[in-house]
Amino acid sequence: MEERSGSQKWRRRHEGKGPASCAPAFVQRRHPAMSPHAIVLVILFALFMLLIIYNSNSRNEALRYSALQAKTPLPSSLKKWGVKGEYLPVPGGKSLVQHCNQCALITSSSHLLGSKLGKTIDQSECTIRMNDAPTTGFSEDVGNKTTFRVVAHSSAFRVLKRPQEFISKTPENILIFWGPPLKMQKSIIKLIERVSLSFPNMTAFAVSPKRMQQFDELFRKETGKDRQTSRSWLSTGWFTMVIAVELCDKLHVYGMVPPSYCTKTPPHRLPYHYYEPKGPDECTTYIHNERSHKGNHHRFITEKRVFGRWANLYNITFSHPEWK
Repeated sequence: MEERSGSQKWRRRHEGKGPASCAPAFVQRRHPAMSPHAIVLVILFALFMLLIIYNSNSRNEALRYSALQAKTPLPSSLKKWGVKGEYLPVPGGKSLVQHCNQCALITSSSHLLGSKLGKTIDQSECTIRMNDAPTTGFSEDVGNKTTFRVVAHSSAFRVLKRPQEFISKTPENILIFWGPPLKMQKSIIKLIERVSLSFPNMTAFAVSPKRMQQFDELFRKETGKDRQTSRSWLSTGWFTMVIAVELCDKLHVYGMVPPSYCTKTPPHRLPYHYYEPKGPDECTTYIHNERSHKGNHHRFITEKRVFGRWANLYNITFSHPEWK
């Protein structure tokens, strides 16, 4: 009876108590929520780690590009470079195999305004233009036909965001984008891919890192100056002239002034680009870039001296103005 009475008391004491009351103490504990200050610290730490990873990848890319410099032999003639394999298709699957007997390279110079060269230019087998130089509104002087357009990484967004002007106006349009590996960001490549898929008449290529280094080495060979130590930026004109020599047997360059133009006979003021009448003065731009040693600059006049030497080697004619 005492045992039964004791068990009844035990049951009464614990009657109505759910399993929660019997659960271990650690199940019932709750960790305090993180303070806003702690959350901010965690986010900052994560961003810091991502920055370290990004910088590490950038340094690795720069090291790979520098290592390429010592391993890239320079052919004796631009005609021997060979375009296949050094202009990478975006998206993949195609090769730059085009070849033209006769080409017109139309610069962005305001010397072309009033020239009425449009029909003559459009009769060329192949025409080559640069960056975001338009034809709409200027076709009487610069023509409409565009076979190739060489585009700097800094001009890529301006070109691709105006497809009606720079892509869909021509039945077949080949765009060649150039830029140092660190400047040809994934966002640029993705935009090129997206636009290429939207406009079947557009074929896009990017200059390979190996070919980029060859452009640098060519500058050193032709000028005796290292591009990096002389704090020089190669211009789109430099890339375009080399590509034109690769693709064309005979080349006519319209609108490029000779190297002595701005010093031999001081001209009246002319805008640097034909499509920017209120833009910077042509000769002021050339002379400032050539003489400045603060920061990096294009060496336009130095490049033109090289182009002058190439004229006989590669069958190049310059007009408007004519080179003597």
